[in-house]
Amino acid sequence: MKLLISFFLCFFLTRTEAQPNQSAPNIFIITTDGFRWQEIYNGADSLIINNPAYVKDTALLNLMYWDNDVNERRRMLMPFVWQTLAKKGSLYGNRNYGNKVSLANSYRFSYAGYNEILTGYADPYITSNRKKWNTNENLLEFLNTRPGYQNKVAAFTSWNLFEYILNRKQGNMYLNNGYEAIKQDSLTATEILFNAVQENAVFNVGSTRNDMLTFVAAKEYIQKNHPKVVFIGFGETDEYAHDGHYDDYLQSAHQFDAYLARLWYLVNTDPFYKNNTSFMITTDHGRGKKSNTWKRHDLVTAGSSSCWLITIGPEVESNGEVKVKSEIFSNQLAKTIAAIAGFAFNPTHPAGDALSTSAINKNSNTGLTKD
Repeated sequence: MKLLISFFLCFFLTRTEAQPNQSAPNIFIITTDGFRWQEIYNGADSLIINNPAYVKDTALLNLMYWDNDVNERRRMLMPFVWQTLAKKGSLYGNRNYGNKVSLANSYRFSYAGYNEILTGYADPYITSNRKKWNTNENLLEFLNTRPGYQNKVAAFTSWNLFEYILNRKQGNMYLNNGYEAIKQDSLTATEILFNAVQENAVFNVGSTRNDMLTFVAAKEYIQKNHPKVVFIGFGETDEYAHDGHYDDYLQSAHQFDAYLARLWYLVNTDPFYKNNTSFMITTDHGRGKKSNTWKRHDLVTAGSSSCWLITIGPEVESNGEVKVKSEIFSNQLAKTIAAIAGFAFNPTHPAGDALSTSAINKNSNTGLTKD
């Protein structure tokens, strides 16, 4: 077991559990499935972008996403991340500097990863992506019952397994996942069109919905209902990676960046959200770190536990691209987000400690990864 320095983020202001009300912080948790830290921090991978086994038109993709300068290259892929989030927020997980964001769970697939993020628990009994109701207490349902947040939590996901991850049958928060129609008493024109598109214009429906539909559903609900906590889980990056389509994987990441930009613009032009909304952006797992393993992620594929985290907003520090040699874990996010809201999340199952202002813990023995 390696001894790793844990760099604890200054994420929240001092609050007590009795204080939260309508002015309590708004929190958006946004994920894109299985997107590697390598592309976040290095841009397109030269060994993969030029491989015709993974790219239909290598010359065209190079024009779109390649530059010899790594700073320009990563900006080409994710302009909002590098032009705005890197200047106003904090970016964690650039392993080129020894700055690590890692999974605590050993399995390194989606159900286990999302469970870890949303419950704080690296559950050893979640060993597959099968449709199994999650018995662990999740952060979203917890916040949905707290003062100032009651019935003001909503989730929108491309992957239909979130019904099980968030255990819809035992919860009360609003959830729209997979190719599920929007069901509310009153629908906007956009929501009516959304339902029609899903019902009549989408074919070959699988377990993961087109991310643009997920974005439209989330954006419309946010504008209409003003939830205080929003979870949005995009899925196309993982789907294209498993299929070995690096060109589509990059294009989906580029589109994810655009979704982030539009959401950030939305909350900063809406009086309900302006100056009181923070974003926590991350992924559920990494992928193989080599050009011949990048499609995979599992217990034995090196790189699968390597994640990243981006934060921005009034409740989090602005540190830019963090280059301190340190490590944090995905199982710390649930308690951290609860603390931002002003609550102590103490589920009956184990959960990682909240990131705090306790500076540096040089004796952390939580390093569970070998990547």
